[in-house]
Amino acid sequence: MEQPDKANDAPSAPSSAGEPEAGPSADASGGHGRGHGRTAALIGTALVLGLIAGTCTGYLVQAGREPTPLPPLAQPVLPQATGKAPAPLPAAQDRRVRTDGDLRALLLEKPRGAKQADESDWPVGADGWMDLAEYAENFGESDRMFGQLAMGEFRRAAVTAWAGKDHSVEIRLVQFRQERTLAAADAVDDNQYWADAADTDSWVVPGTGDGRAYVHNRPGTGPGNEPRYGAEAFASRGDVAMEIWVYGSKRVSKKLIMDLAERQMERL
Repeated sequence: MEQPDKANDAPSAPSSAGEPEAGPSADASGGHGRGHGRTAALIGTALVLGLIAGTCTGYLVQAGREPTPLPPLAQPVLPQATGKAPAPLPAAQDRRVRTDGDLRALLLEKPRGAKQADESDWPVGADGWMDLAEYAENFGESDRMFGQLAMGEFRRAAVTAWAGKDHSVEIRLVQFRQERTLAAADAVDDNQYWADAADTDSWVVPGTGDGRAYVHNRPGTGPGNEPRYGAEAFASRGDVAMEIWVYGSKRVSKKLIMDLAERQMERL
C-alpha cells in the first residue's frame, strides 16, 4: 500500500497568536508615516517665514518713524567774543621766538681780559655751532651717544669757551625738538645724576625749576697729568638745556659757578 505524501497532506502552520497577516496596510515604509513628516516640515517652514516677515516689518516701521530729538545740552551756548584779538608778544618777551633764532646770541659773552679757549681743550665746533657728531664726541662711548642723541631728538647746540687766569669755561646751549618727550629736562637729569655721584657740593640755581650747580672737592687729572679741579651747572628752559663746565688749577668757588649759571639762565 502506498504511503501518503506527508509534505502535501500536512496541514499548514497557523500564524502566531494575535499577529495580523501581512498585507498592504502593514507596509512600514509608506502609508501614514509619510503624511506626518510632511506636515511637520510645512509647519517649520511657516514659522521661519513668519519670523522673517515680522523682522522685516519691524525694520520698516522703525525706518518710517521720525527721529527722536536729542535732549538739550547741559551747558548753555557761550556768546562769541567781540573786539580785537590780543596783540602778539614782542620778540623780547616771546621765548620761542628768541630760542628759534640764532641760539649763539643767547650765550654769555667772553669777559674782558679772557683769552680764546684752546681748541685742543675746548672744541667749539664750526663758528660757535656743534653738530650731532661733534657734540657726541664729548661723551665716553661716543658711538652709542650718537644714537641716543639722534633718538632723543637732538636739534642743535651753540657753544662758547674762554680761558681766564686760573680757570677755563665752556658753555653749551643744547636744543631738542621735543616732539615726543621733554628731552631738555631729561638731559639735565642725566648730567645731574653723574654730578651727584661724584664728590661734589651742590646748590639750587635761583630762578630755575631744575637747575643746580656743582663744585668738585677733589681734583681730576688734566693735560700733562697736572691736577685739575672742576665745577658744573645744569638747567633747562623750554626745549633748551644749559651746560656750564669750569676747570682750573685751584678749587672752583661757589660764587663763580653760581654767577655764570644765573646770568646764562637770565639770557634764556
